[in-house]
Amino acid sequence: MAWSPEQYVKFEDERTRPARDLLAQVPLNAAARIYDLGCGPGNSTELLVERFGAGSVTGVDSDEAMLAAARQRLPESRFAQADLGHWVPEAPADLLYANAVFQWVPEHVAVLSRLMDSLVPGGVLAVQMPDNLTEPSHTLMEETGLAGPWSGAFEGGKIKRKPLPEPRVYMDALMPKAVRVDLWHTVYYHPLENAAAIVEWVKGTGLRPYLDAAGPQNREAFVADYTARIAAAYPPMADGRVLLHFPRLFLVAVKA
Repeated sequence: MAWSPEQYVKFEDERTRPARDLLAQVPLNAAARIYDLGCGPGNSTELLVERFGAGSVTGVDSDEAMLAAARQRLPESRFAQADLGHWVPEAPADLLYANAVFQWVPEHVAVLSRLMDSLVPGGVLAVQMPDNLTEPSHTLMEETGLAGPWSGAFEGGKIKRKPLPEPRVYMDALMPKAVRVDLWHTVYYHPLENAAAIVEWVKGTGLRPYLDAAGPQNREAFVADYTARIAAAYPPMADGRVLLHFPRLFLVAVKA
């Protein structure tokens, strides 16, 4: 799957808000070695640079286009390409920060547990992940996938992403290596112009694998079917806009 920085930043303010909320809960006054995991186009990296300084922060992402956008945005910062399923820092880190990336990483609970070993004592692992697979914005992707001539690509849940584990699974994995683990959900309510705006939002993230699987010849029809379902699921408010309900899971662990 190819990421599109341009599509992603169409809703940069909304996407960056949880990144700010996650950073606000990081209990560090200073840090010399920080990694922004899944840095994307650099919007979250910029927050870390503002707080800790460019010399302390390295952005890490698997996608070339995202890294190119991040380097253009923050030319004085360091960036590296890596697969987060296997990546480890060159030396123990003070902060491993990950905004909306580990939901894409297979077996990410085991990966997060391993990353705890790459922190200095008192170092922090800070993670935010969308927890919205039961929302209409995502369940309707599956409905559309099974409803058209492209359905063969979606039978048996071939594309459907697994939901996040129960919160206790994260606690059980991280507490043996931590002096403190804070875990919480926040639900964001985003007023958007219309149903088409919700579709534009998810084109940059969750809808991508569905469109890829449907194929370029079916892209327009798939989007039209999905947009009609979204319009029915998200009725307009009094001012004509629609309200996107978006739950996210936050995790901050301090290494023992």
